[in-house]
Amino acid sequence: MMKRAVDLLQFALVWCVARTLGWLPRPVARWKGAMLGRMVYGLVPRLRRVGLRNLEMALPECSETERQRILKGVYRGLGWQLAEFCRMEQYTKANTKDWIRYEGLERFLEAEGRGKGVLILTAHLGAWELSSFYHSLMGHPMGMVIRRLDNRQLDAFVNRIRCLHGNKVLHKDDFARGLITAMRAGESVGILMDTNMTPPAGEFVEYFGRLACTASGLARVALRTGAAVVPGFLVWEEVEKRYVLHFGERIEIERTEDAEADIVALTQRCTSVIESWVRRYPEQWLWIHRRWKTRPEGTREL
Repeated sequence: MMKRAVDLLQFALVWCVARTLGWLPRPVARWKGAMLGRMVYGLVPRLRRVGLRNLEMALPECSETERQRILKGVYRGLGWQLAEFCRMEQYTKANTKDWIRYEGLERFLEAEGRGKGVLILTAHLGAWELSSFYHSLMGHPMGMVIRRLDNRQLDAFVNRIRCLHGNKVLHKDDFARGLITAMRAGESVGILMDTNMTPPAGEFVEYFGRLACTASGLARVALRTGAAVVPGFLVWEEVEKRYVLHFGERIEIERTEDAEADIVALTQRCTSVIESWVRRYPEQWLWIHRRWKTRPEGTREL
């Protein structure tokens, strides 16, 4: 009974915020979102400490002032993404053309044309929620691997918006079967591959020079099905004052006689691609996530 009451309260709060930001003009909604992000930065010191510690480990060449600047940018970006999500129901091809565009769409189309499915390698970088939505809005619906929210009413609310233009949700608790089915049907699925995992779901590969337990499902499915692996990241380009959905070069899949080694090698290549994009846009990655939490057996916590 108590959980139901808490869930209803959570849903009501989210619904009110979503409707309020959704009703506001886009510039005002983004400003409000940025202010909310700044407020959270100041009021939740635990997350701030995690972010600064991650930056200290990953970018030791940066000064303390620079790390704080980067982290404040992360919170600003999260606030912007909140505003965009709350307004997504109103977005059309016409009213998004001035502030979002593609870069390298031909790389995605080439991979799609191979007919074996496309695994879109992505991360919690930029406006990841908007990326899949925009891609479907432009006529390219895709699947998304996500974790169910504990609040089922809130989960349904969020997924309804995500799937307005044909996207599908694949839940992490049964995503392997769904991924293989989607690849055999020649579909596209986006996978956020930058979160901390635990064995056996993850393999240890290098990320910013430190071993990080990383999801290996993408590599396993790609090697099994022959699906193309294409990086895709929607980032804010400050010079242009708009979002750009970048598709990178297709990642080559190499096979040897050692299947497990092939999985680790492909997982490392994907992780190295993510790192290269985070280095380009450090103020847009989710540094407040404990990416290096899981450690190899026998090593101390970071």
